[in-house]
Amino acid sequence: MAGDFADIFEIKFDIGDKAGSHYTEVRPHELCLGYRRDTYRREVVVSASEPVEVDPHGLRFAVRIRPGEQWSTRLQAALRALRPDGVDLRSALRVQRPDDSTLPASVQAWVAAAPTLDTESVALQQVYNRSLVDLAALRFAPLSLGGATVPAAGLPWFMTLFGRDSLLTCLQTLPVTPSLTPPTLRILGSLQGARTDDVLEEDPGRILHELRYGESAAFEEQPHSPYYGTVDASPLFVVLLDEYERWSGDTALVMELEQEARAALAWIDQYADLTSTGYIWYERRNRPTGLDNQCWKDSWDSISYADGRLPGFPRATCETQGYAYDAKLRGARLARTVWDDPDFADRLEREAAALYDRFNRDFWLEDRGYYALALDHDGTPVDSLSSNIGHLLWSGIVPPDRAARVVEHLMGPALFSGWGVRTFAEGQRRYNPLGYHNGTVWPFDNSFIAWGLRRYGFYGEAARIAEGILSAATYFQGRLPEAFGGFDRETTRYPVRYPTAGSPQAWSSGACMLLIRTMLGINPHEDHLVVAPALPSTFGRVALLDIPGRWGKADAFARYRTDQSEEQLAANSGKSEQNSFLEGVIIETGFVGEPLTRQGSSSAHLGQS
Repeated sequence: MAGDFADIFEIKFDIGDKAGSHYTEVRPHELCLGYRRDTYRREVVVSASEPVEVDPHGLRFAVRIRPGEQWSTRLQAALRALRPDGVDLRSALRVQRPDDSTLPASVQAWVAAAPTLDTESVALQQVYNRSLVDLAALRFAPLSLGGATVPAAGLPWFMTLFGRDSLLTCLQTLPVTPSLTPPTLRILGSLQGARTDDVLEEDPGRILHELRYGESAAFEEQPHSPYYGTVDASPLFVVLLDEYERWSGDTALVMELEQEARAALAWIDQYADLTSTGYIWYERRNRPTGLDNQCWKDSWDSISYADGRLPGFPRATCETQGYAYDAKLRGARLARTVWDDPDFADRLEREAAALYDRFNRDFWLEDRGYYALALDHDGTPVDSLSSNIGHLLWSGIVPPDRAARVVEHLMGPALFSGWGVRTFAEGQRRYNPLGYHNGTVWPFDNSFIAWGLRRYGFYGEAARIAEGILSAATYFQGRLPEAFGGFDRETTRYPVRYPTAGSPQAWSSGACMLLIRTMLGINPHEDHLVVAPALPSTFGRVALLDIPGRWGKADAFARYRTDQSEEQLAANSGKSEQNSFLEGVIIETGFVGEPLTRQGSSSAHLGQS
């Protein structure tokens, strides 16, 4: 037995020899493998359930088995993170953690508390169940934050707290696992930036990007303890706070986090507008180890012109401006209805309106019919076609008369693979169907795009994305990975694995929940749950039972109508929400407004209701 104690970044980037020293201690009935670097110390203590001889190289068992007999032993590896005084930092968490006998019950309780999905689709049922279990597995309690449970971003690379990832995961899962949201908002609020620090890229009001505890973070070889190099987590913090209140009615949490929400909104204008043009920009201040790109596509080459050139810095990506617009409107609602500050609400609404006009002037490429991926440092539009434009739909910053042109690109062959929308369109110079952000399909990305399509009344297109993503999950045993290849569905016949994709990944597990919300058309309205479904034909019938919220618990159900042709459905797609409803799209729906009963629930064809 041996242990290299490699930090996650050493594994990911194949870094060579370690700076510290290894040691081995033989103890009664157990072997201790250790690593020490200055005051940083980690150990793994290995023991066995049966008599064993221990030496510095491992464990040795002397076993005599008679005919027909069996022998087994159980190995246990106990991990220890030691302070200089020898106290194990993990001991407090170990007391809280379920042991092997209670862990299955803990997961069962988590699944049982979630709404029940009842559907004819075996694929949809499989991915829903798998996603619930994976979200349970990804819950963790950060060492320094009092044992509160939050969603880690994903295995193996991102098993820690991320600002953007955790916020978006909570947004996706509000109808199913709303208990994830309050601790996530509280913890991110408690770690909100309070000073200016160029190494950590911290600003007052800025929500962190990533929190790490490993060796490279401890010795500042990676600026992740915490690191603030993201520009979208701060507006998304306000977006989630508002959406959670709309679902839960929990005004107490909104009051509790008022100052944090105000600080996040202030960060947008006071610290993020690096060029004084009214946009959120980014440029890394930590030159040695900071992130070049601080949007959700944060790999080094993810933001480029159509001809492959990389823009200069600072950069302003399009979807981040949409988040800022949404955050200002949602902040205005909270200010007016909860914080009793109508002047602040009025100011935020004026700022949102000005951003709306400015954005639609500067980012829109009229000759191409879509929005630029970003603005270069001098204001030049970065003209490549990407999935980012889909996020603009769910943030609501797209004028209705431009939506159809945007959707045409999203669902066209350059972006839509048949499994989902690619991160980068075919025909762009840096397009690569196995490029991390340059042509792969990300389930989380597609779930928000589908939500945006639904917002603008493009039900058929949203259903196509849901069908593609959820069908792809069947090739991954029901578990949606972080990303998969952007190859055309008709060419490969199955989704191609991305070699180093995280799996499970929190916002990929959450994608299933948001796609179900989108297909069922469920939304909170005052103290009621509104349901207005539009299903793809492959799912037949879908019911989500006991959806929690300020209404108590309610049910939503839908059935695909086989008495309409594909031509009729296509004709309905893309019309306004009201007109699509009135023309009876593709569903039969449960009447909502009060929680539905299991027996005798009233129902009506949508076109007749």
